[in-house]
Amino acid sequence: MTNDFTIKIADLLQEAREQHEPVSFLRNQYTISETAAYAVQDELIRRAVNTGNCIAGYKVSMTSAETQAIAHTDEPAFGTLLRSHIESSGARIPLPSLFSPLIEPEILFLLTDDLSPGADAEEILDKSRLAAGIEIPDARYKDWFPNFSLADLISDNTATGLVVASAPVEPPSLDEISRVEMELFLDGKKIGTGHASAVLGNPVSAVEWLSAKLAGKSRTLKKGMIISSGTFIPPLVAKEGHWEARFQGIGNVNVTISQ
Repeated sequence: MTNDFTIKIADLLQEAREQHEPVSFLRNQYTISETAAYAVQDELIRRAVNTGNCIAGYKVSMTSAETQAIAHTDEPAFGTLLRSHIESSGARIPLPSLFSPLIEPEILFLLTDDLSPGADAEEILDKSRLAAGIEIPDARYKDWFPNFSLADLISDNTATGLVVASAPVEPPSLDEISRVEMELFLDGKKIGTGHASAVLGNPVSAVEWLSAKLAGKSRTLKKGMIISSGTFIPPLVAKEGHWEARFQGIGNVNVTISQ
């Protein structure tokens, strides 16, 4: 659904990105439904693809009751990952290149085959490899977290910034994934721990939700796509330093945020 309103909102967000100047929340001036917000996201992605980028996968946001409460919703939301959003473990990211970034340790799913529409957990695990990930959400709004609305978030591609990925491994069992523990370090000091059950009970459930949500839009998850499934802990401000997340049985991933 592309119309003049969709174009207007997409123009506003694209200009904010290009000028590196955050804007006020859309809700302060416009009433935007979830459907319209996803249409804005689609328009921004269409423009990126038309200028040489390509779709790399998706991210699932708001996978905890706490973050859903912020946006007054009872389900997650998704954003679209472009190839330019993906970084390998060990990357160095200049802080000035971002807006107001956060840190979210997540399990990533790398698809080895196309998924059926509305794929179940068994199919997802059969057609995936897993990787340790650090998502760096970043929105184009002033003072955006935790003050966003659902429409604000979805329109701005659910605050997609960057996703840092480790080398993939074969997935453990469904039950084993639900028990994965994570430790987060900043400059060698442990600053947090998390558990896979914080992600809809199991990160595989986030991919199930995404597959079903996309099926409702006549889309499917394709071989080669990467899916960032949801944070193990409440988001942290992305300060300068060396960040490392260690996921039991999955692997480690690190990124340096520099000036």
